[in-house]
Amino acid sequence: MHKTAKKQNVKVSKMSIFSLSSIPLVMTLGNSMLIPVLPSIEQKLNISSFKVSMIITVYSILAILLIPVAGYLSDHIGRKRVIIPSLIIAGIGGVISGVAAWLMDNSYWVILIGRALQGVGASGAFPIVLPLVGDLFKGEEEVSSTLGIIETANTFGKVLSPILGAFLAGFIWFIPFMSIPVFCLISIVLIMIFVKSPKSKDKPLPFKEFIQHTKEILHQDKKWLYAIFFIGAIVMFVLFAEMFYLSDILEKHYHIKNVKKGLYLAIPLGALCLTSYITGKKIKKDKNLMRWITFIGLLAIIIGTVALNFSEKMWFIIIFLTIAGIGIGGSLPPLDALITEGIEKEERGTITSIYSSMRFIGVAAGPPIMAILMKHMEHFQFYLLCAITLIAAVAAFFRLKHIDETKPS
Repeated sequence: MHKTAKKQNVKVSKMSIFSLSSIPLVMTLGNSMLIPVLPSIEQKLNISSFKVSMIITVYSILAILLIPVAGYLSDHIGRKRVIIPSLIIAGIGGVISGVAAWLMDNSYWVILIGRALQGVGASGAFPIVLPLVGDLFKGEEEVSSTLGIIETANTFGKVLSPILGAFLAGFIWFIPFMSIPVFCLISIVLIMIFVKSPKSKDKPLPFKEFIQHTKEILHQDKKWLYAIFFIGAIVMFVLFAEMFYLSDILEKHYHIKNVKKGLYLAIPLGALCLTSYITGKKIKKDKNLMRWITFIGLLAIIIGTVALNFSEKMWFIIIFLTIAGIGIGGSLPPLDALITEGIEKEERGTITSIYSSMRFIGVAAGPPIMAILMKHMEHFQFYLLCAITLIAAVAAFFRLKHIDETKPS
């Protein structure tokens, strides 16, 4: 059986990994692609900055609430049986938002409904990829390397998003909404053809026993699990807050719009993507290295963020946001690998889904909190980001070293 699994990795892994990588890419495009378009949406719909930020936030709120449910279902009925319907739902949400923006005069609330539906779909897509990777590969090095590629696809989506979003919106402002079902359809076809989920011989636990068992895991591994949950939320909060800030300042202060603005946004995101790829290749199964890379990455975020207090010159901002992006790109693959490899297969979907929910909390909170701080407490936002990132760095340094104490046999 071991030989069969090994053979499967060699024969299937390239197209399988490519297909799996399409999911975070599509989900990221479905959300981040709208960031450079938010100022245009604000003008077209005649709404406030806070209201327009909710177009990003409502997507994440629904995902936060439903990711644990999707994780539980994936542990019990199979990963693909959750992923494929979720992609279909996300595509339908894109259609609703796009058609409302196209045909309705007062379309804001219907767009939000479509975005909420996309969030429902997102809850069962990218978060389920993490445990599926853990199921497909036996060796920790393969898991770490593949998760690095998955995280790179996620970050590459963030690089491509502002360019593609601005490009599509340059034709008609609501086309980014309409493109989402197309991307979802491509991903569905790839997953159906190339990804073969390993069948579990174990009978799923009854719901009450499952809940009790999950509580036991959370209690047993709380020293490091809660730290990873917290760090993941903070990293995504900082990323989306800073990208919202950069998008806003490029358009309102420097009058840079459309594809040109997308290219500027892609600079720090490109650094993030490249760093994710290199980190995923280097960490292998060395948990101590993962801990140190996460810690150093968080320090880089602090350095890049604190510098934003000293100048509003465009290239100064982009350079230091690039440093922060490198820190974010370095910290995410180790966190993915630590939580996926540290949890047994039977609970992997549920525990990694809680981690994904925490990341989505950061995504949801970043734009609206940054919008409020920029309006009422100028420059204080950077001190806030530095303070919470410092807390995350302390958690990484002191808590992640406990991961081997409860490593499953």
